[in-house]
Amino acid sequence: MDKPTKYLRRSFYMTAALLVSMILFSPNLSAQEKATISGYLTSGSDGESLIGATVFIRELGAGTSSNEYGFYSLSVPVGKHILEYGYLGFEPVKQEIDLKSNLKLDIELFEESAVLEEIVVKSEAENKNVAELQMSVEKLDIQTIQKLPTLLGEVEIIRSLQLLPGVSTVGEGATGFNVRGGSIDQNLVLLDEAPVYNSSHLFGFFSVFNPDAVKDVKLYKGGIPSRYGGRLSSILDVRMKEGNSKQLAINGGIGTIFSRLAIEGPLAKDKASFIVAGRRSYIDILAQPFLRDGFEDSRLNFYDLTMKANADINKKNRIFLSGYLGRDNFGFGDAAGFSWGNGTGTLRWNHLFSDKLFSNFTVFYSDYDYQINFGNEAENSFDWSAQILNYSVKPEFAYYLQPSNVLRFGGQSTIYQFSPGDAIGVSSGEEADFGVPKKYAIESAVYLENELDIGPRIKTNYGLRLSHFNYTGKGFSYAFGDADPGERKPLTGIEEHDQWESIETYLALEPRASIKYQAGENSSVKASYNRTVQYLHLVSNTTAATPVDVWTPSTNNIKPQKADQVALGYFQNFKKNTYEFNVETYYKKMYNLLDYVDGADLLLNPFLEADLLQGDGRAYGLELQVKKAKGDISGWVSYTLGRTERLIEGINNDDWYPSRFDQTHNLTVAAFYQINKRWSTSGNFSLVTGTPATFPTSRYEQQGYVIPHNAYKTRNNVRIPTYHRLDLSLTLDPKENPDKRWKGQWVLSIYNLYARKNPFSIYFTQNDGRIPSGSNVQTYAEQLSVIGSFIPSISYNFKFK
Repeated sequence: MDKPTKYLRRSFYMTAALLVSMILFSPNLSAQEKATISGYLTSGSDGESLIGATVFIRELGAGTSSNEYGFYSLSVPVGKHILEYGYLGFEPVKQEIDLKSNLKLDIELFEESAVLEEIVVKSEAENKNVAELQMSVEKLDIQTIQKLPTLLGEVEIIRSLQLLPGVSTVGEGATGFNVRGGSIDQNLVLLDEAPVYNSSHLFGFFSVFNPDAVKDVKLYKGGIPSRYGGRLSSILDVRMKEGNSKQLAINGGIGTIFSRLAIEGPLAKDKASFIVAGRRSYIDILAQPFLRDGFEDSRLNFYDLTMKANADINKKNRIFLSGYLGRDNFGFGDAAGFSWGNGTGTLRWNHLFSDKLFSNFTVFYSDYDYQINFGNEAENSFDWSAQILNYSVKPEFAYYLQPSNVLRFGGQSTIYQFSPGDAIGVSSGEEADFGVPKKYAIESAVYLENELDIGPRIKTNYGLRLSHFNYTGKGFSYAFGDADPGERKPLTGIEEHDQWESIETYLALEPRASIKYQAGENSSVKASYNRTVQYLHLVSNTTAATPVDVWTPSTNNIKPQKADQVALGYFQNFKKNTYEFNVETYYKKMYNLLDYVDGADLLLNPFLEADLLQGDGRAYGLELQVKKAKGDISGWVSYTLGRTERLIEGINNDDWYPSRFDQTHNLTVAAFYQINKRWSTSGNFSLVTGTPATFPTSRYEQQGYVIPHNAYKTRNNVRIPTYHRLDLSLTLDPKENPDKRWKGQWVLSIYNLYARKNPFSIYFTQNDGRIPSGSNVQTYAEQLSVIGSFIPSISYNFKFK
């Protein structure tokens, strides 16, 4: 074992011992006899677990909230108490108890009977943004997402997140999203704990998440707890519904380009339930009568299927089984085709070791692949496929020592298989293999995390994560010699390795800490620090990431990415929590970020590592948000002032340069107006600084052709024009009738109301035809706009119970 490894492990053990000592000797321990109240909080109408519901004993000033599975545990002195259960949008429940020993108490809460939906971004308590410890966390409930105007009237989760501070995209038609200056591969997107490597349908216009199957959406931009790891910039944690355990229910919608249907119901009433939700687009079906000249069999569609089932085995054990399968298909007759898709499967087992010790054991599978083919003849064709496949096991534990002290610990181990490209070309009947060898890796981690209240005003969360990465065979490792900065490195050696033979290992210690100071009943100050390490890399040098970009592990030539982020925020509510204000500032320093030599060959290149460069990055900014959370008129205004830059030896004259997704100003407005009991309207507006691009600074002319040239070797030296867009929607809800089982809703929307032609990229062309001798060649800047007009739509949503 090398010295750095020994040092890291010794540091981890020493810090872990310190953590345990602080826990065991925390000042909240008391000799007074105590007992534990624990149980599950669920919705009385459909049996869904309530995430973040509150449990409070007012006379003791003690409380807790339910976890991701609706479980809570609260240890208090024995005696008579009045428990108050609450969840925003639900009727509160008070329960009087005479606590003599440990008590298991499951509670059902029912939705409020109020007609008008007044809360926009719902949280579990009206002042949660001030009172909770977490900062740099964005949460949108599915009801809010459904109210926002969207493209073609379809509810869209990821595009809704882009209306929040610190979240952006490089343009319409771009896959994924960017968080606080990070690239899209620096976001860990989880669906019921399984990673999703491409979160978009139709090149970023729609996400892979079916809104009818989603219960909870939470985005961590900073202050990331130790239980999460594997990415630098953010964690998007999407939780699926369990399914209605009370009665059969059907939800769905018919839209402009696709329709969806979800069926859920009990397998055993109040004991087991299921949900199955599917979507399919039908542009190709609508276009079929108009296709001619060999394009009759063209395919242009996407679909996804989301499934989940769960069952209570007994009072201490519950199991969940969930899965996702989705695919995009683009085929132009038999001449060419392109498709990509995700598949996930998750098995979870909740087990209660005691009233204080909750555990969850997860096993998941995740698969992302794409396929490209050209030619429909046996004599001439080209087929290319690529894949990233992983299997993982993850045990997690939460020990509720007391209301002010929760200890979480666990681990995870993941096996990766990377297939950068299996490619076969056939020309005149002769077959050639252009494939790149598979790569394998194992990533493991253990963590320890403690949430501790230090007096009535200070709350902390601190922890450690120790991660380990092992790049293994079967396959080849490559050695490269030195080269001038920014130039391709020469190959000096190749070594073959057996299956699971270790090629290169990395070990990293990732400390995390957050603290909140409650300045007053309606105000607080929060701060956080986290170190994150990422062992996977997305290789892409296009304007925006595409489905055919290459995932690669850290190797003997590619170091893992690392980041240190600090954040400071102030949170204030006004007028009985009607208005919310928060401001956060952050600074993130990143290491070992990827970039590429000029003319890099990224696809189907076994010596790809020779074309890669690594260097530093930094992102810093200010995020502001003002929100009106109650009333007929509600909404929010978000503004982000930020910079994200890179420093790579051999690029931009070894000076800092803006990254491709650097956007200095990002202003978004979302507004909702409840006109009456049935009619409501909403709108959102975005104004974003144009992204950087590299333009030539001079040119050469040769035989009537222009050769662009960057004389100063600068990177991202200009910005494309500013992006702005306004969307509107109008919703008609059904009449109130408790006895009516079928309820329908109409949604009218207009995307890009004033037909703004927002630039996605700008490129240069020259005049066609022969140029007379002695004449100058005229060149033109051409703007590519993915959407250049307003897009109206109508959709019909329905529910049946």
